[in-house]
Amino acid sequence: MTSRLTEIAFDCADPAALAEFWCAALGYVVVDAEEQVVEIAPSKIPDAELVEAFRRGPADPSLIFIQVPEGKTAKNRLHLDISPVDCTHAEEVARMESLGARRADLPRAENQSWTVMLDPEGNEFCVLRSLAPGEFHL
Repeated sequence: MTSRLTEIAFDCADPAALAEFWCAALGYVVVDAEEQVVEIAPSKIPDAELVEAFRRGPADPSLIFIQVPEGKTAKNRLHLDISPVDCTHAEEVARMESLGARRADLPRAENQSWTVMLDPEGNEFCVLRSLAPGEFHL
């Protein structure tokens, strides 16, 4: 018996705006949208195909943005890590900033290979080392 990670939920003030940011950041698309809930995923495929993909093995989870009345008050206990696949780390950090993210005001350790950032609603995420050809070495 096993389970699969199928969705990651974010409490937020503006589901549509946060979904727009993460769609641009990850290349995802909106797969379902209501006034208070927006779901994004790598692609929009029929539900039966999606269920079968998860049954076969791990697949990319969707992100669900749910409007809540309270604001963010503390550091996230869980955050996303993203890795650029077609540009340098610095270029990806700059791209995230152009989409509305900002760098977290945290001390940076020497030789730290990631940058801690905040999405437009202040949720922490990290831009890790680049996996682009010529950038990543084992």
